[in-house]
Amino acid sequence: MFSYFTLHFPVVPPPGRIQFPSVKPNSVVLSWGNPKGLEGPKSFRIMWSSLQKVEGRLVIKNFHKIEISNLELGQQYFFSVATEDEDGNLSEWVTATVFTVVPPPRHLTKEHSDATSLTLKWMDGEKMEGIPQQFLIAVESPGKEPLVIHTHDYCKKVCDLEPDTKYTISVSTVVNDRCSKPISICTRTEPSLRQVLSKIGLEDQYDTKLTLSTVLEINQYDRSQRKPKSARAVPEAFLKQLMLLNTNARSATCVSQDGDKCNAINLLDLVTALFLCSDSALQQDLVLKMSLCQFAVPLLLPNSETREITMMLWSMRDIVRTFRPSQQAFLKSYCDERLVLSDIPLVSFVRLGKTSLSKSQMLNKLLCNNQQIHHTFCHRIMACCDVPRRISDGLVEISWYLPCGNRKIDKFTEPLAFTNMRGDIKASERQFAFLCQASAAVYIYCDESETNYFKHLEGKHLAANIFLISSTQGKSYRLKQLTVNPRLKMTDISQIKKTDTELLKALQESVSKMLVSPQTKKVSLADLAYTAHCCQILVDEDRDECQTAWENASKITAKVTNISEFKDKQLPYQGNIWKAISWVETECWRLRKVGNNNPGNYCESIKEKEKELRNKQRSFEMTTAVECFHHGMTTSEVQRYHFLKWLEMELDNLSRHQLSALQDRYKELRQKSLEETKEIVLTDNQISACSLRVVHFVRECGQLYNNVSCLPEYSRQRKNIEQLPGQCAQMMLDGFPLELVDGDATNIPIKWISQVLTELHNIMNSSSKLKVITVIGAENSGKSTLLNTMFGVRFAVNVGTCTRGAFIQLISVSKDIRKELGCDCIMLIDTEGLKPHRMVRDDHSHERDKEVASLAVALSDVVVVSISNDSSREKDLWEMVCHAFARLKGVSKKKPVCHFVHTNMYDMPALEQLKRSKELMEQLNEMIGKDVKMKKANINKLSDVIKFDLNNWSWYIPPVWDGTPPMAPVNVGYSATVYTLKKVLINDLQKCPERGDLIQFIGKVEQFWKTV
Repeated sequence: MFSYFTLHFPVVPPPGRIQFPSVKPNSVVLSWGNPKGLEGPKSFRIMWSSLQKVEGRLVIKNFHKIEISNLELGQQYFFSVATEDEDGNLSEWVTATVFTVVPPPRHLTKEHSDATSLTLKWMDGEKMEGIPQQFLIAVESPGKEPLVIHTHDYCKKVCDLEPDTKYTISVSTVVNDRCSKPISICTRTEPSLRQVLSKIGLEDQYDTKLTLSTVLEINQYDRSQRKPKSARAVPEAFLKQLMLLNTNARSATCVSQDGDKCNAINLLDLVTALFLCSDSALQQDLVLKMSLCQFAVPLLLPNSETREITMMLWSMRDIVRTFRPSQQAFLKSYCDERLVLSDIPLVSFVRLGKTSLSKSQMLNKLLCNNQQIHHTFCHRIMACCDVPRRISDGLVEISWYLPCGNRKIDKFTEPLAFTNMRGDIKASERQFAFLCQASAAVYIYCDESETNYFKHLEGKHLAANIFLISSTQGKSYRLKQLTVNPRLKMTDISQIKKTDTELLKALQESVSKMLVSPQTKKVSLADLAYTAHCCQILVDEDRDECQTAWENASKITAKVTNISEFKDKQLPYQGNIWKAISWVETECWRLRKVGNNNPGNYCESIKEKEKELRNKQRSFEMTTAVECFHHGMTTSEVQRYHFLKWLEMELDNLSRHQLSALQDRYKELRQKSLEETKEIVLTDNQISACSLRVVHFVRECGQLYNNVSCLPEYSRQRKNIEQLPGQCAQMMLDGFPLELVDGDATNIPIKWISQVLTELHNIMNSSSKLKVITVIGAENSGKSTLLNTMFGVRFAVNVGTCTRGAFIQLISVSKDIRKELGCDCIMLIDTEGLKPHRMVRDDHSHERDKEVASLAVALSDVVVVSISNDSSREKDLWEMVCHAFARLKGVSKKKPVCHFVHTNMYDMPALEQLKRSKELMEQLNEMIGKDVKMKKANINKLSDVIKFDLNNWSWYIPPVWDGTPPMAPVNVGYSATVYTLKKVLINDLQKCPERGDLIQFIGKVEQFWKTV
């Protein structure tokens, strides 16, 4: 028999449950409980493995806790622990599993946001460098379904969000299908474009568009300037001040007194909103006035609703500047250029990420001459520029540096353009791409930590030289050149700069060095339209109405090779024959050469001669140029405006340089000696012959209309000609002045003027009650500039010739104050400058300026007499002014209110002003008392012919420019004084008795013209 023995092994109690007090990316701390019933020293055998392999095993004594290191992050690990007795017997294994931690991303930030998107940026988690990883982005908002986005990138643009909505954004790292804990930020999307527009009262204008006539309309603001009390009042305050060329227009803020800025709007948002809500005519006018104030103007305009970017080429077309680069300074001549056509270097400044240094402030310092400092570009220290931007990120502004030829003043000896892009280039890739291809140089502000961004540029062809203004935590700066082709390379080109002044000097040296290089890229803005298209950027000139208008205008200008010959062949009605008709027509009532002849017989012979001349004039036919003009005028309202502006600008381009030289010669002769009458008259005639403007085509239309009765009643040509007065009436409503007195023929085409104003009366639905303001005064005393600044209108200035004859323009009056003011509109009359009586001509045209002045005064409710500070001509001027007023005695029973404006007067104490005003009054009364003709007319003192307020009848206006042009902005003192005068003039109009409408005005014109 066998006997069986049972082996009894000791039972070793297992450890307690495994726990993990700490789990890290590369280590785990595990602990376990004490084995039950086992006293004394204990040993534990530990074993761990991953899914791929056994990682390790060990035995520890008398410890219940251990840290296992050198693990891989994001991996699943299996841990087993058993109790071991002194004989090596093991308990049951206690097991547990755990995943090592995946480190969350670090430094999650919002780089950019707008109404429907935001851009996030983050960095690797701790010790994650070089480890392949992915990221999950969770986008959550109360009441909305969460969105999860997967990406391999460290920067992500989240789109299709709701405007003005709070979001929680979380980002997790993903390694081996394991997610880290999320890192989160709470943020809010920007209000939508429509919400921003609604805040400032422009919600309706986004679709209907603001117009120039609406902005220029006389309303309560023109009578009492007030600081806006709400955001909705800001656009009007800004526009009204800008129309006055007030360089403080940007200070129109609406921040409450307690410092709460919720009611404020960033100035760049305001500018963006206004341009998005303005029609093309107003956009062009805004750009022109902003440039005169030395404000930067939009080059690339973003629309945050449509995601479109528009190059504002048409808006900048009207900017013409006179400057003197080094070559012209040597020759003592000037350049007179339309800036969009000038081939000059373009230097761009952009930003990558966030920087502590103000790019715009640095640009302003770079642009400012040593003589003056001006805030061309808005910057964070300016009022309301520290308010968060909502709709203007991606806006690219442009300004120009233009030398004056004085090396003590000029920072750069050649002209160049500077652009400034708002916001981060990562959020505005199309704008950045455009600038890299259009510019001669692009300067990028960035932090050293951001330079990895440029890796995506490697190998690409960039037309611009790229420079980095690299900073180290905003404490020091270094200028580097970035080369991207064939491979990325950064080269230091300056030492470390620790102050703004040192950096500014380095920038100036860099730009100056670029200017003298023959390889520097020069380009006109007009030629950059193709580049814009390549970058998926729209161009405002691409609109059908603008292109068609340009084609119509080009059909006319293409025919012009010699201006004088063109006028003779294409504008025959207004040539010498019209001058001859004008002379005999006015001779019938002026009898200048009647001599000893019988007046009746003399008049009959004159009328017979006029009849012969009329018949000869009627033999002309409508030329192709006039047909093209008529065709351009018969299009839509928008296209007509574009046609007239294109024609105006293209004609100016053809004649400007020659006219500028002649005008300089004319001024030189007048300043040198007024005895050089023949030379002055010859130069004046040359100016007239070389001048070709829109007004010449309108004159031709007027003469065609005057002779329309000779055409068959139902002929097509007669029908076309009969449309001309209505077209010119519409032209006036578009803001173009109408010539009242032909400055070359010294006559008024009464039939034409009457019909144009009648058509205008009908278009205005017979609501044309008016009051009249006229400016008369010395030649070159700033009359047109004064009216343009005061009312925002555009009487011709800087076109190479002074005003000839008289021009009229209408300004609408708001319905709110029409009853109070007693009129529906205000008519402005700009007159030819009064010339010294020594400039006598055989054709009696030297009397034209006095006759025009007398007519304008007779038609007016308020007269402004503009006086330059040329004391050598003052006596002549006062005599002419007094005679102009004296003629009123026999023409009109009413006395106009009069103001005397002394221009170009530097700071003058109030007591000195009172003293000079008193002396002026005494001088005028003395002059009147000595004049025999005035005594015969019972005129003994100034108050016999005009009305004036002794307290504010004499004004002293500072110079227009604050410094040396072309970099000088308009003088704040000039615009402020002009605005004060404007308020007084409007108040004077209110006191004047009501007069008739345009129909009655027509009758007065004919009556007074024959009388004066």
